[in-house]
Amino acid sequence: MKILSKEKPGKDLTKFVIEAPLIAQKALPGQFIVLMVNKEGERVPLTIVDTDKEKGTITIIFQEVGYTTKLLARLNQGDSLFSLTGPLGKPTEIKNYGKVIILGGGVGIAELLPVARALKQAGCAVTSILGGRRADLVILQKEIKEFSDKLIITTDDGSLGEKGLVTAPLKRLLDESRYYGLVFCVGPVPMMRAVSELTKPYNINTIVCLNSIMIDGTGMCGCCRVSIGGKTMFTCVDGPDFNGHEVDFKELMNRQSRFIEHEKEAECRLHCRIRDTEK
Repeated sequence: MKILSKEKPGKDLTKFVIEAPLIAQKALPGQFIVLMVNKEGERVPLTIVDTDKEKGTITIIFQEVGYTTKLLARLNQGDSLFSLTGPLGKPTEIKNYGKVIILGGGVGIAELLPVARALKQAGCAVTSILGGRRADLVILQKEIKEFSDKLIITTDDGSLGEKGLVTAPLKRLLDESRYYGLVFCVGPVPMMRAVSELTKPYNINTIVCLNSIMIDGTGMCGCCRVSIGGKTMFTCVDGPDFNGHEVDFKELMNRQSRFIEHEKEAECRLHCRIRDTEK
């Protein structure tokens, strides 16, 4: 579980290459790991961005948004994680869909990379749309471009690419041609909801990669349950990929916000610990 390298690909973003030979041998695009920083810590799911079977390593990229991810980001090369479990979840269904559009927002772009690579290798014509609030949050542009026939970038503030949201170029592409076999989207829940609502009238197969609150990652706790087509399913074992036209996004967004106040309290405790340590 040793961290072999650490990089900062963007503001509040951290990239780890971790020694995990058994996971590296088995992981497929779309799967994830669950880690613990220390014995008392919570279990956090993170997508496997890359693997190297020969070196026995996996790569993860995460955003420092809460207590545990900020604690995780304080680890350095040579440090070890308390635990690491994976690969978990169902792999993304990879086949030759013909023309595909893949969209990533924020740190979700990292999760898009293995899917883009696999779809391109399967023979798909891949158009990638990457979005972020500003230029420094649009990561892995060079890597995803390598597996894209066309790359479009949008930023909320117009600091890179087109000014606006990813849905604008998506609508433009769908109006130009409806012959897309797949739209695949990963990013913030409001973005995935907007993309799914946009593609529904076009009747285009749309897959979203959900980021439900998760604990054990094996289907036992039920915390990651989501409503898909009126049925209760679990993101960790039934997903994380689901038909975007069947997801109850309102319920998902309500569940995602349940622990905001608790997270704020935990974050305050972390800042106090850091301050006391630095005295």
